[in-house]
Amino acid sequence: MSSTLDYLKQYTTVVADTGDFESIAAYKPQDATTNPSLILQATQKPNYAHLIDTAVQYAKKKGGSLDEQVELAVDKLLVNFGSEILKIVPGRVSTEVDAHLSFDTEGTIKKALEIIALYKEAGVDSNRVLIKIASTWEGIQAARVLERDHNIHCNLTLLFSFPQAVACAEAGVTLISPFVGRILDWYKAKTGKDYRGSEDPGVQSVQKIYNYYKKYGYKTIVMGASFRNVEEIEELAGCDFLTISTKLLEELAKTTKPIERKLSPEKAQALDIPKVSYDEKKFRWELNEDAMATEKLAEGIRNFAADGRKLKDNIKAKLQA
Repeated sequence: MSSTLDYLKQYTTVVADTGDFESIAAYKPQDATTNPSLILQATQKPNYAHLIDTAVQYAKKKGGSLDEQVELAVDKLLVNFGSEILKIVPGRVSTEVDAHLSFDTEGTIKKALEIIALYKEAGVDSNRVLIKIASTWEGIQAARVLERDHNIHCNLTLLFSFPQAVACAEAGVTLISPFVGRILDWYKAKTGKDYRGSEDPGVQSVQKIYNYYKKYGYKTIVMGASFRNVEEIEELAGCDFLTISTKLLEELAKTTKPIERKLSPEKAQALDIPKVSYDEKKFRWELNEDAMATEKLAEGIRNFAADGRKLKDNIKAKLQA
C-alpha cells in the first residue's frame, strides 16, 4: 500500500533536511540539505566523531595560524558531511557558507569557491553541490556571480518574502528555499491565531512564489522548507521540491492518506499575476516594509551564526588539544 510520502513523490521532489546522514536512507530522498545548526547537532553524536577528527587533521597538515586552521577545519567538516550524504542520495547536497558572510558579496564568492575546491579534492563533482547562501541583497548578488561566472549552483535560503524570491529569479539562481514554518511562527506569535491548511501564511507565501515563477517561466527551483506539520506539506504538493525533516518524513511514511496535487505550472499559467522587478533600492525598501521577513531574516542569520561559532569553538578546542 502506498504511503502519503509515496503520493507526495508523484508530484514533488522530496529532499531530506538533516545533517544526520544515517537517518536519510530509509526515506529515499533525491537530495539533502544541511545548515550550521543541523551540522552542530550531528557533531554531538559519537558515531560522527571520525568526520571531525579527519577535518582537524586535514587543517593541521595544511598549517597556518590557529584561526586559519579553524576556518579550514570547519569547511572540511561541512564537506565531509556532504560527501557522506552524497553516498546515500542520488542527487545533490546543500552546503551553507558562514552566516557571518551574509552581507559580504566578495567574501561569499570566495568562501563558495573554497568549499567547491574541497569537494573536488574529495572527488565530488560540483554539479552535485548547492552552495547555500542567505537571501540578503549581497547574498543574491554573490549567487548571480557564482552561477554566471563559475557555473556553481546556489540554494538561496532564509527566504521569507516575495521580493527576495523575485530578486533570486532575476539573478538566475538554481534554487530557493522559502521558509514555511518560520513564517507561521511569526504570525502565530503576533496574532495568537492557530492557522491551518490553506490559511497558513507560510503556505500562502510559497504558493505565491511558485505561481509567479511558473507564470513567467523562471527556471529557478522552488523548494519549500522549514515545515512545522504535515498539513503544510500537503498544501504544497506539486511544488518543485520540498525539504523535510526526518521527523516529518517518518510521519508521512507511516500514513497512507492520499494527497492531491495543489500546485502546477498549468494552474499558474491561468492566473492573472502582474510582472515586477527589483533593483537594490526597491528590494531593500520592500524588505524593510515587511516586518515579518525583516525580523525572520535577521533572526535566522543570527541563529546560524551563533551555531557556526559553537562549531568553530569545538573545532578550535580540538586543534589546541
